[in-house]
Amino acid sequence: MCNSLFQKPLEWIYEAFKKDTSKMLVITGTAGWALSSLAQIIAVLVNPNISKEKKSFLIPQEFLDAVVNVGAFFGITMFAKKTIARLFSTGKFAPQAVRDYLNKNKDLYKDKIGEMSFDLDEVLKGDNKFPKDSYYSTKNYYTTLGTVGASILSCNIVTPLIRNAMASQVQKTYIDMKKNTKKYNTYPQTCSSDMRV
Repeated sequence: MCNSLFQKPLEWIYEAFKKDTSKMLVITGTAGWALSSLAQIIAVLVNPNISKEKKSFLIPQEFLDAVVNVGAFFGITMFAKKTIARLFSTGKFAPQAVRDYLNKNKDLYKDKIGEMSFDLDEVLKGDNKFPKDSYYSTKNYYTTLGTVGASILSCNIVTPLIRNAMASQVQKTYIDMKKNTKKYNTYPQTCSSDMRV
């Protein structure tokens, strides 16, 4: 029962991502950041021990954190994934089997290798002799490695720097707002005996 329940989704995941594991990392990582951020906001909302005043400060801050977390992760990992994949597609980076294939067909590809307009993915569609297993496995390996590196950079360096800068700005704005509110809500106390007609 359990095997059949998970079999179809696992087969779909395998088929969807077998040539591009890095895409799965980007999608699952972004979804993970989004869900954890949503959970954090909900936790603040439903926590009875947090006052309404603190919630009015914490919820916008958590929302900004979510935007930074999700945006930075998705942007940086997707940029790394696309850049590395493009370098392989142009033939700039290629496994030995692909290099040998391109050398045998110099008359067709010599001037195109490394150009942004050149796309090995299109070449392999029209040629059965193209070493596509070697090409895809190497491209998949390095785009996945680059995506993992980009996710580490995003999560451990870029996101905390941006988040800390934004949090300090939000906190400063909140403190200034509280000072102004207190200043305008304090009135001088007068006694009726001191009043003159």
